[in-house]
Amino acid sequence: MSIEKRSLTLTINGQKVGPVDAPVGMPMIDFLHDHLDLTGTRFGCGQGICHACTVMEIQPDGIPIETRTCIFDAHFFNGKTLITIEGQAKRDEHGEVSDLTPIQQAFIEHFSFQCGYCTPGFVTAATVFVESLKRQPVKRADLQSRIETALNDHICRCTGYVRYYQAVQDVALKTPGCVID
Repeated sequence: MSIEKRSLTLTINGQKVGPVDAPVGMPMIDFLHDHLDLTGTRFGCGQGICHACTVMEIQPDGIPIETRTCIFDAHFFNGKTLITIEGQAKRDEHGEVSDLTPIQQAFIEHFSFQCGYCTPGFVTAATVFVESLKRQPVKRADLQSRIETALNDHICRCTGYVRYYQAVQDVALKTPGCVID
């Protein structure tokens, strides 16, 4: 008995992938890990609860949203555009990281991780959040509660939340147009 496969085409980290035959029902996280060697996105609970598997899905209007990869099969993403944790930083012509995003840099500066397992999901959520603030700024007095809401679904088993929130607050306050008085 053979495994049923279907054609899949999408864009990941700015690169067209496919058409490639992928097993029907294969979770996207497995496709990322096993077929594309993109292992930065983490498999946590396998039920979409912890959000360690979160990537950015770029909507047709260019707006990024968070999408979990453990609960959707690869074919759910057919024709879509995704950015994994590997695709967020700028890279040079040799593929080496040349410039971290403001969120990534702030996470390092605030040491916003302990074991680091959940960090790719938090970086993705924070990036989506800051991008939303660029379109719809928040009052300074409401910033902390908005950060908590934006990151609330992400689970850190090492209790690194305070540092994650501080890093995001730092970026939001330093990014022109995100916070209004």
